[in-house]
Amino acid sequence: MKIVAKTDIGLTRTSNQDSYAAGELPGSVAWAVVCDGMGGTNGGNLASSTAVKIISERISSSYRQGMSFSSIKNMFMSAIIAANVCVYDMSKENPELSGMGTTVVVAIVADERVYVAHAGDSRAYILASGKLHQLTKDHSFVQEMVDSGKLTVDEAREDPRKNLITRALGVSEDLQIDFCEEDISENDVLLICTDGLTNYVEPDEIYELTEDGKFYEYAERLVNRANNNGGGDNVTVVTVSY
Repeated sequence: MKIVAKTDIGLTRTSNQDSYAAGELPGSVAWAVVCDGMGGTNGGNLASSTAVKIISERISSSYRQGMSFSSIKNMFMSAIIAANVCVYDMSKENPELSGMGTTVVVAIVADERVYVAHAGDSRAYILASGKLHQLTKDHSFVQEMVDSGKLTVDEAREDPRKNLITRALGVSEDLQIDFCEEDISENDVLLICTDGLTNYVEPDEIYELTEDGKFYEYAERLVNRANNNGGGDNVTVVTVSY
């Protein structure tokens, strides 16, 4: 497995509230988790880093070769719920951290399948056969407006409310988590990222920057393009391929 990642503070923020981790497991299996924190500098940093730490530890200790779809789903749900409880409890114990939370997107690539769980507007894509396929749907106000026909996709990209998310880890005792699976083949690329990428780099640009097969350059290229296009947010990119 090949894994490359990059995170950057961007051009306007004073701290990087994104966190990520990635690694390999026995049997040519790769995993990655990306979180985008919110709730003030300290709160956002703590929420995202805590969530990444707990989820990473749960995956590393729980994964076994040959796990079924339902077992992987249960592992993801258990890990994210544990992180949600921890972040929520910290926010209640310390008034300075009140309201903190984080998006989360976590993925495992195993046996030519990719499994993804997420909450918030950080995304997962597969780059395959000349196409960019989005696996996740944003949990956001503007996505709900698009789904109801009140905004077009193009209008949503420019809407000033596009950063208002409707789900986040750590803001409530309960968290609804979406889960999906998809085929992934040799030379396909799994891309997971924060909205610091997708708010500043259009899908056709992502495709153009990842079509030449130079896998180990993808993450840096995408982050650099986000900064070149304004860099108004922290940006994190993780890419995984066979």
